[in-house]
This record gives sequence, C-alpha cells and structure tokens, in this order.
Amino acid sequence: MKYVLALDQGTTSSRAILFNESGLPSAVAQREFRQIYPQPGWVEHDPKEILATQRATAREAIRGVALKDVQGIGIANQRETTIVWDRQSGEPIHNAIVWQDRRTVSLCNELKQQGAESLIRDRTGLVVDPYFSGTKIKWLLDNVPGARAKAEAGQLAFGTVDTWLTWHLTGNRTHVTDPSNASRTMLFNIHTGDWDAELLRLLGVPRSMLPDVHPSTHAFGLLPRQELGEPLVIAGVAGDQQAALFGQGCHKAGMAKNTYGTGCFMLLHTGAKAIDSAAGLLTTACAGMPAQEFALEGSVFIGGAVVQWLRDEMGFVNSSKEIERLAASVLDSGEVYMVPAFTGLGAPYWDPNARGAIIGITRGTSRAHLARAALESIAFQSADVLEAMQQDAGSPITELRVDGGAAANDLLMQFQADLLGVPVVRPRILETTALGAAYLAGLTTSLWKSREEIAAQWREEQRFVPKMERKDAEARMLRWRDAVSRSRGWAAG
Repeated sequence: MKYVLALDQGTTSSRAILFNESGLPSAVAQREFRQIYPQPGWVEHDPKEILATQRATAREAIRGVALKDVQGIGIANQRETTIVWDRQSGEPIHNAIVWQDRRTVSLCNELKQQGAESLIRDRTGLVVDPYFSGTKIKWLLDNVPGARAKAEAGQLAFGTVDTWLTWHLTGNRTHVTDPSNASRTMLFNIHTGDWDAELLRLLGVPRSMLPDVHPSTHAFGLLPRQELGEPLVIAGVAGDQQAALFGQGCHKAGMAKNTYGTGCFMLLHTGAKAIDSAAGLLTTACAGMPAQEFALEGSVFIGGAVVQWLRDEMGFVNSSKEIERLAASVLDSGEVYMVPAFTGLGAPYWDPNARGAIIGITRGTSRAHLARAALESIAFQSADVLEAMQQDAGSPITELRVDGGAAANDLLMQFQADLLGVPVVRPRILETTALGAAYLAGLTTSLWKSREEIAAQWREEQRFVPKMERKDAEARMLRWRDAVSRSRGWAAG
C-alpha cells in the first residue's frame, strides 16, 4: 500500500492525515494551538507554535508506516494569515496576523479613498478588505521597529502559512507558494500569474520579500532525513478552500462546494474563465494543474467558530458535538436570530465594522433557542453567498457538496438544504481539505494518474433534500437580512 501525508494547517488546529492510494484516511493526528487576541478585532497566532504542532502531528501520523511507502507530502493551509520572518535566523518578526484580524480597516479605507478599489479588483479578483494579506504586510513593515529597513535590504521574507511551513520543514532552503495562496494576498495578478509591480508599489511591499509561485502540483522542496526519518518531497500545496474544492472532485465548471470550518467558504468552479463578480464575491485561483483555472468564492468569517464561542465563552456546552442535541431539543429558534459578525461580515456584505448581534430574545428564550439560532446563522450566511453566486454565474446550482467539521451536523445540513432549495450532499470523507492536498501531492508523484481517477473515488454518504416550503424559506431569509442590517456599521458608530 502506498500513502500520501497531508498536512492540514487550520485556524484553530494543526492536523496530519495519512491517506492511502484509495483516498481513505489511515491515520490522523491533531493538536490545537492558542488564539491570541491583543485588542478587540485583532487575532494573532504564534508562528513557532504553528510549526511545532504541525511537526508533532506529522510525526504522529506516520508512526507505524514504512516511510518508503510514503510517496510525498501535501500541504493545505489557512489562507491570508500573514507571517514575516528574518531570512538569516528564520525568526518571525511578530506574531502571525490571522485572516480574521481587522486591524487594517483604516488602511483599507485609505486605499478606497485613493480610488484603488477597481485596480485591485481587476488585477486580483479581490475586494479591498483587511481579510487579505497585503495590508497586513504593510502594517508589519510600518509598525515593527526596523522592519521596513530590513525589508528594503532584502533581509525579510513574507509568507502565508504554507510558505512558512515549507521554509522550515525543508531546512530554510525554499521560499515558495502556489497560485491558490498567492491569489489571496491582494498583490498577485491572477491574469498574468505573477506578483503585480503596481500593487507592490501601492502597498509598499518590496518584491524581494515574496516567494516564488509554482503550480499546486509541483515538487516544492525536500524534507531532510532528520525531519521525519526519511527524505520526503512536498509535492502539493494549496490554500485550504481550493484544496477542499479539489478534494470534493469539483474539477469542472459549474460544480460547487461549501466547507463548514471556523468560517464557511463556498466555491464555484468556473473553469478557465475568471468571472468578475457583481454580487460581492471574490474571483480566485483554483488549485490544480499548470493550466490555471478559477473559482468564484464567498467567504463567511464566522461559521463553526460560533459553536466554539458558545462552548468556550458562554459555557453552553462542554464539547462542540453537544450543540446539535441542545439545538434539537426545541422545534425552532423561537424567532431568535443570531448574526455572528464577531470580526465583521464577509461576502456578500464586506462590512468590517459589523459586530455580533442577537435579536428577538424574549423571557421564554432558552439556551436551546440560542444554540439553534447559532447553528441556523451558519446556514443563513451560506444561503446569502449561494444566492450571490447564482447571480454572478447566471445559472442555477443544482446541488451543493459539503465538508468540514460542522457538515457532520444533520440538523444544520437539513436546514441548509431547506434554505437553499437544492440538495446538500455530504461525502463519505469529510476531510476533503486534507484529501485535496493529498491528491495534489499524489498527482505530482504519479500515485494517481489523472483528475478523472481522483474524481471517481468520491462517494456520497448522505443527501439532504429540501423539505421546507419555498415561501417559508424566503420569509426566513428576509427576516435574517433584517437582523443583518441591524448589526452593520456598529464598530464605526
């Protein structure tokens, strides 16, 4: 039996999953790491902790397997999270600034006032928002003492988490990324496939800081023997959401998936055409082969994280798995709507000043009603994105493939199908982010010969068919949007 090791570096944990040649997981290891909140709206990670937890899980996952049978390593990573480090020492100059972080709101507003929105949209497919890496890099260079001078002298390196991991795991030999990650920086021209000189000048980022960009299926670098016991090649890299699209077998235009992780991320494959969104979505590079393909994406910042908030901050449950039972103990949310805009709103609203709101509470509102409202908020946000996606694509989406931790929640999946009015299809393997990274590495190392061979391995586990009357679903969506309108602009006030 041959294997591929997938490193799935997420927002709240690092995981390693060993997949066999049938695309089935053989071993899984996971470690959570700290979330650092220096100020309201700021989110950081310790880059060394990310590296240490990913190393530890990789070593655990391959324990008991002959390393000669491991064909290579694939990396899927939280995107946009920004790390800058010293090229000589490998030491980060600051904590990683996480994709959820909102500290660059004023900088984004300045870019809008300068009229840079259309330039950035045309070149990168992105909106101007603190979500992306570009303004985070500028913040680090402007706020860490001596950083800008070092950067101008070529002494600093920037990377998203894939780049940081590859640099260190290969012994500081390689400074690389792929288009799916590069396209999330606000510095990468998705049409030319290269860093954009005009955008670099606009944000004051020296070209010398940036990694080389290779296709997602590429030999990115070699782990020395001392890292895992045998030299192993990093043979696939992709941002987590594009990796999940690939792992779901959505390799053709018109196929869509939604990942229910810390946030929710819906992607619609658009083939070789980069569709310019008129509905608040992003145009992004797919993971895959050397010929570039594209997707429309809607990003929801707080998805499964709302359940973590109920667990950790509110103490409603002891584990995330208990939330479904608590929510199912009531017939509905009792007209309570929760808008989990803890770090602003993503697609299709793009309001960094929105903040969380719970509306409709009465004396009879219970913990169960709030739990149900929290779960339903995940589905409402995703329904907003799907509607925008169908507007841009100009054609209806006939089914939605789902994955991620919260996709295991039957109550949520049924409510999602009810709101969307299309079947929601859950595959047998929910770990499609890691699986996508494994598939990319397996294609590079010829463990799998083609995308068609990979797509043939996809298997449906359950199909959730809409049961709610369309007029009822539409009424709930109107009520939801009313709740959203009340949460917007709060931080600016």
